Parts: sequence; C-alpha cells; structure tokens
Amino acid sequence: MSTGTEGKNHIAIFDRTSRLVWAQHFGVTEARLRKAVSMVGTRVTSITAYLHRPGS
Repeated sequence: MSTGTEGKNHIAIFDRTSRLVWAQHFGVTEARLRKAVSMVGTRVTSITAYLHRPGS
C-alpha cells in the first residue's frame, strides 16, 4: 500500500493531506512535524535526522 511518501525529497508542509501523511509516516503529531520543518526545513532526510535526534 502506498503512503504517498515514496520517492519524495521534500514535504509540502502547507498541504494538510501531505502533513497528515508525513506525520503518520514519522509517527509524530502535525505540530511536531511543523516544528521539525521550522528547525531544519522541508527536506525529508533533514527532518528524519532531526526527529531521531535525542531531545528533539
């Protein structure tokens, strides 16, 4: 089943559906995803690293 995240390099943070899909993908709330984007930008690899950092 496709989650809509495969092959994507950036998160479309202003699109609600995209936010929901990515939040579910990372197992975080929309608010936490938005915070990650505000801290490191929309690149998926940067957000992944940020969310997996201790204390993030």
